[in-house]
Amino acid sequence: MQHSILETNYWILKLADNQAYLGYSILILKSRKPSLAELSEEESNELFRIVKAFEISATKTLSATLFNWTCLMNASYKQKPYDPEVHFHVRPRYDHEVEIAGEIFTDPNFAHHYDRKIEKEITPPIADTIISKIKSELVF
Repeated sequence: MQHSILETNYWILKLADNQAYLGYSILILKSRKPSLAELSEEESNELFRIVKAFEISATKTLSATLFNWTCLMNASYKQKPYDPEVHFHVRPRYDHEVEIAGEIFTDPNFAHHYDRKIEKEITPPIADTIISKIKSELVF
């Protein structure tokens, strides 16, 4: 169950269930488009406004060191008929421990590629705390 952080004209930003990387979120284009080349100018402009707002907020509120944004869509091509949709995964990365509501978050492979196999489940109250922190400085 993903929790909504932001909804705009064209995009929805949700906190991912897996918080192995604190603040890990998914940004989904509301209209179904198969590639970045299909984005309208308005969708593209709004995308970069969200990227900027999220990075500024997560840096201020979660003390993120850097961000990994990915738009791979490989899974959409594993079987036919193909059904890709533009979306991004953002994984804030940390060179230090972060404590949120008594829970310690670490980034064991900082400065290296993130590990998709690492999982960290959190309780709904901790998810709500993370979302509240991000939203508190999210200027869009």
